[in-house]
Amino acid sequence: MSVIIIALVILTIVYFIYIYNTLIKLRTMVNEAWSGIDVQLQKRHDLIPNIVQVVQGYATHEKNLFESITKLRNQGIKADNVKEQEAAEVGLSKALGNLFAVVENYPELKANQNFLELQKELSVVENDLQRARRYYNGSVRNYNILIEQFPSMLVAKAANHTTKDFFDIKNETERVVPNVNF
Repeated sequence: MSVIIIALVILTIVYFIYIYNTLIKLRTMVNEAWSGIDVQLQKRHDLIPNIVQVVQGYATHEKNLFESITKLRNQGIKADNVKEQEAAEVGLSKALGNLFAVVENYPELKANQNFLELQKELSVVENDLQRARRYYNGSVRNYNILIEQFPSMLVAKAANHTTKDFFDIKNETERVVPNVNF
């Protein structure tokens, strides 16, 4: 009888170690995935002042739009968590969409080589950001599933693992990436 109890205790300890190590691995993958998003957001934030500067040379009366973009960009840079980052990036995407709508009124700007190159770079960054966001959300999904499933949730609670937030955009109108093809 005592052999069975010892075997159960050993199996429980091995299970705890396995789940704990799996949680650590998944949490590390979530952190790695967020760093991928962070890199793409930094590229995006670095491009925006250049785009605004080129457009400003042509569309000087759009001051409120330029100030809004700058404010939202700064909010994105200063964001401390996924939800703050998400809110700033949603607003920034909308503002960039408005900026590119304004560009439609300036044919000479649409032909400007600098603007065309910046537009192409932004398109690449937006695509890379979408891929990074999908990888991050997949990593968060796997981590959260393990934390919420029984009996691994017991190990997760004992080791103070908590679920992570997804990096999503809330509604269909906000999901539209600024159209940068002219």
